[in-house]
Amino acid sequence: MSRLTVGATIFALLLSITALWGIMITSQQFVNVAEELNRLQTAIEEVNNRIDNQLGGYTVTTTTTVILTEVDGEPDANVISRVFEEAKESVVLVRVINRFGESTGSGFIYDEEGHVITNYHVVENGVKFKVSFLDGSVFDAELVGSDPYSDLAVLKVVADDSEIQFKPLKLGDSDKLRIGERIIAIGNPFGLAGTVTSGIVSQKNRLLPTTRGFSIPGVIQIDAAINPGNSGGPLLNMRGEVVGVTTAIESPIRGFIGVGYAIPSSIVKRIVPKLITEGKYEHSWLGVAGRNIDAEIAKAMGLKLKRGFLIEEVVPNGPAAKAGIRGGKEEVNIDGNIVRIGGDIVVAINGYLVDSIETLLTYLEKNTSPGDEVTLTIIRDGRQVEVTVILGVRPPP
Repeated sequence: MSRLTVGATIFALLLSITALWGIMITSQQFVNVAEELNRLQTAIEEVNNRIDNQLGGYTVTTTTTVILTEVDGEPDANVISRVFEEAKESVVLVRVINRFGESTGSGFIYDEEGHVITNYHVVENGVKFKVSFLDGSVFDAELVGSDPYSDLAVLKVVADDSEIQFKPLKLGDSDKLRIGERIIAIGNPFGLAGTVTSGIVSQKNRLLPTTRGFSIPGVIQIDAAINPGNSGGPLLNMRGEVVGVTTAIESPIRGFIGVGYAIPSSIVKRIVPKLITEGKYEHSWLGVAGRNIDAEIAKAMGLKLKRGFLIEEVVPNGPAAKAGIRGGKEEVNIDGNIVRIGGDIVVAINGYLVDSIETLLTYLEKNTSPGDEVTLTIIRDGRQVEVTVILGVRPPP
């Protein structure tokens, strides 16, 4: 919806028409028309004001472009400053001493007991840990728990109540993030403490490959500048809630080129409490491997499907194998790639549409635990059938 501004436009158009067609209009008639147009413009402005109020702080220009200039009546730049001021005492620089030397990352206070959320790859192989606050205070920390599958870890600051009062950040709901929504990242890139950058949510539910042979599902893609050292820092919405943990960049030069990733808070909420109480987190495991269906694969299998997850291999004695899920039977060359076709195609899990491996893994990560019973809707030999699977525990990477 765009703002309605018509008064001056219609008046100018009226003048043009009279000149073009030779219509004679007296000056008094022009005055009457102008007064009527002014009344119309006033009425339209009232409608515009009601539209602004309904849009909750968004200003709509005379084009179709919606530009965020205010949040709850506060200018955008002021919001970023306010969020940083409220969060800065809760964001820490993490120093890790290991057998290779020393590395740094970021983290943030999770609770009043002094637990700090950071990345697994930040603390990996560490033997000694220190956290530094923006005011210059430094404390020892101990590793409480870690999970390589989600790239999350929890440290605990070693300090008594007389030394520091912890100010935890509030976890928000990453599932409510919208594409294009403004976000803020705070961290310590290249050791530069207390650095704040801002940008937008570029996409959601990305599948992030790792160097450890597995992928992290449900990841948030952002364009806020993050660099080495930002890892483990908070990604915040414009209300100051943590909606993600910055974890990686995609760049051939180890510097930011516009693509960054964050673990969503929906996953953080499930995993971190277990890391604190048990030191580890057990992920659901299906025990299959495959690829997304596309038009060429569907054609090779004689199907009209456009989306789904083709199972090429089933892990022997895994949960899927025990449930009778079938892998591929025949290898074919499709556009230079060897694809094992003929296996089951997953199109839904517990009634939730599965259009790719990304959606399947994200559903498993966010909604299931080992031992849960799930119903897979699959296409087998051209027919749709349902198979019940009892999920197992994902093996160590």
